[in-house]
Amino acid sequence: MHWPETISKRLGIKYPVIQAPMFGVSTVEMVAAATRADCLGSLAVADLSADESIFLIKETRKLTDKPFAVNIFAHEIPEITDALQDQFLRTRQFLEQLAKENNIDVKLPYLEDLKVSSYHELVDVVIEENCKILSFTFGNLDDQSIEKLKEKGVTLIGTCTSVNEALILEKSGIDIICVQGTEAGGHRGTFDPDHVPQIGGLSLLSQVSDHVKVPLIYAGGIYNGKTLQAAKELGAQGFQVGNILLASQESALEPFEKKRLKKVQENEIILTKSFSGRYARGLKNKFIELIEGSEYILPYPYQNKLTNGLRKAAKSKQNTDFVGIWVGQSIHHYSELSTEHILRNLILQTEGK
Repeated sequence: MHWPETISKRLGIKYPVIQAPMFGVSTVEMVAAATRADCLGSLAVADLSADESIFLIKETRKLTDKPFAVNIFAHEIPEITDALQDQFLRTRQFLEQLAKENNIDVKLPYLEDLKVSSYHELVDVVIEENCKILSFTFGNLDDQSIEKLKEKGVTLIGTCTSVNEALILEKSGIDIICVQGTEAGGHRGTFDPDHVPQIGGLSLLSQVSDHVKVPLIYAGGIYNGKTLQAAKELGAQGFQVGNILLASQESALEPFEKKRLKKVQENEIILTKSFSGRYARGLKNKFIELIEGSEYILPYPYQNKLTNGLRKAAKSKQNTDFVGIWVGQSIHHYSELSTEHILRNLILQTEGK
């Protein structure tokens, strides 16, 4: 296969293959390993604080001098109302009781204990740290942020899950659009956290390709050369992969989580808001079965912050029933080799070697 060159040249990489950000799974070591495969690594800082993000950027630069993207969550923060405060208290009480009943010892935070960061401070971090590629999800950046970043020569990669979202990103001047198919694991990049477009990824990619002129990256279901080539045929010029890296050497998943991953059945992979308050695709477990569709789901990021302690406590006990294991729809053998090796193998498959 002849690799498209538009995105490669724009991003300064040999192959237009992008390691998905996967906050909570990816590591600085994974980012560096992706760059060693001549691909684009993505450093997920999500909605971390400015100081935490700066630390991770500097740590990544210790491991690679090649280009990598910084990925942030461009979400809106819901206003704290009396109703939200009441729901938070009820949810906190319910989750602490649930944890106790399942032998998980955890003290969850109160609403006033939570540190909720706006993406605007991370835009300033990207500029201050002279990062040249910024990708984002959960919405669009505001016009002022886009202007500030473009003035500093930052290439912007926005995420869409519908044609309408793609058109919004293009109109805003976003340089590259990542089309996230419904097959993709982890959080949906949908602008509206309560709505999931009911369209398959390859159908979406083809339609977005017909409607926008900016280069497109496709994410969702790519796990071998054939799936990558299918995305290319439908208009993708870049290819984002995450699912194939979940069990890699550099993945932050613990051995017990990787073991569970390798036993996954297709009927266990579902969309849920239970852990974070936003739709994410992952493995069904006891927590999801109890919480999904209940009154104990706060809007993002409050649900995510509240359940964080429970997930960490469950992880320390190797309890797969109360951790979020995000996974896409393309089930495969989940290699535990290095990210570099996995990506190079994907490239060789795609080239028919």
